[in-house]
Amino acid sequence: MSRVIQLNRYKQHLEERYTKLVERSKDYRYVDEAKSDMASYKAMKIREKINRVNYLDNSLV
Repeated sequence: MSRVIQLNRYKQHLEERYTKLVERSKDYRYVDEAKSDMASYKAMKIREKINRVNYLDNSLV
């Protein structure tokens, strides 16, 4: 499998996790602040990874 395909699959995986964590953060906003903050923090870390993958993808093309 080529590296470009691997990067695209990894990017899709990260974007799915990111959306789930953002939804979880919004769901717990009024119920449990600690869970909401943790989900938001994890989503930010995943967004950083997505940005790195985008940078690599742009440099390959």
